[in-house]
Amino acid sequence: MNIKKHIPNAITCGNLFCGCIAIVSAFNGFLVLSAFWVGMAAILDFFDGFAARLLKVSGEMGKQLDSLADMVSFGVVPGVIMYQMINRVSPILFESYSTQLSVSILVLLPFIAFIITIFSAVRLAKFNIDTRQTSSFIGVPTPANSILICSLPLIQHFQPEIAGVNLNVVINNVYFLIGLSLLMSYLLVAELPLFALKFKNFGWPDNKIRYSFLIISVILLILFQFIAIPFIIFLYIVLSVINNIYNRNNQQHEI
Repeated sequence: MNIKKHIPNAITCGNLFCGCIAIVSAFNGFLVLSAFWVGMAAILDFFDGFAARLLKVSGEMGKQLDSLADMVSFGVVPGVIMYQMINRVSPILFESYSTQLSVSILVLLPFIAFIITIFSAVRLAKFNIDTRQTSSFIGVPTPANSILICSLPLIQHFQPEIAGVNLNVVINNVYFLIGLSLLMSYLLVAELPLFALKFKNFGWPDNKIRYSFLIISVILLILFQFIAIPFIIFLYIVLSVINNIYNRNNQQHEI
């Protein structure tokens, strides 16, 4: 029996297990704990692919299992966390609306969060059949989106204020939460090329964008901790756009 071929799949199952615990934690209102379990799932999600390449045991089974695990950890969990966050702040709107119709709409409002879960499923399905995404991504990867969503309860709990600015005023705004849900759902499936943190070699010329992103991200995390996470995700998108423009200009010059 070749045990090594099962190691990456076992790591992927660990990702799935973390996602299951994160869901239970989120539904019980422990959003910070849920966010930490998602962080553990993201670490395992990185290492299952790394282990498969290192052991040279990549296969279709691992690819499908990885997508199923990602759907739970990075599709269902951020939807549940966002549902809980909107559900906590939406009662504030009840004070402004008194008609039965308005109240009924507000009761349904938190369910908008599950658009994140729906678009995550579409994103993962597209990834499995899109041959363009072997060495890069088209659209924001589900782990990046999930980490962004999960950073919100972490910021609320550990860093609710910075430089005299109360961040909870923003995070507890129902319009901000709904807007973020819609924006990130769109970016999941957008035709937006993004670089992947996959190193074919460790030389600077072929990995300038990756090293630049990692260095800036580490600096931001050291300086701002959890508050840095949303900025890192958007930095990833901005650097990808800049990288796309740079590569396009180089190709035109070569022609």
